[in-house]
Amino acid sequence: MYEPNVVGDWQEYDEHDGLRVRVHRLEAAEPPRGRDDAAAGLAYFSLRVTVENRGPRHLGIHLEDGQIDVRIGTEGEGAFLDWRNSQFIEGFDVYPLRRATAVLYAAGPEAALGQVDVQIHLRVEEEWARRRLWAGGVGLGEDPAGPHQGAGREELACQVSNFLRDQAGGGTA
Repeated sequence: MYEPNVVGDWQEYDEHDGLRVRVHRLEAAEPPRGRDDAAAGLAYFSLRVTVENRGPRHLGIHLEDGQIDVRIGTEGEGAFLDWRNSQFIEGFDVYPLRRATAVLYAAGPEAALGQVDVQIHLRVEEEWARRRLWAGGVGLGEDPAGPHQGAGREELACQVSNFLRDQAGGGTA
């Protein structure tokens, strides 16, 4: 069964040699150009999506609005995405040993921000790569020691795995 990544984890693309991506720095943050009126009463947060090329040649990548889906809370409701304040990667050539980062600003009810799911559908060289999913939450934090080192990250990964097993009918009673 496919299991989502925990926010902060790198995910490699088998179909593009050396290309990897991650969602990271999920944190409460106010947008730089002011709040959108449509987000009145909602709590803002930001996240970063970094694409890294460790391969032998440059790759043209696109990560624009509509290719990033952010869901919050236990019901998986769509977060309000502030496109005006967000920065995307639009047709950028990422050369070997280089990175490109998109910064997204979103908002939702504060009580729902403990569970945030981010799905990325990257386009590379005009072809769609497979969708990838990251799970995290505002306030959970990333462990700077690396993947699967912190108790909070392990607990979240375990909860996500158990939930997916239960949904697939493989859970134990």
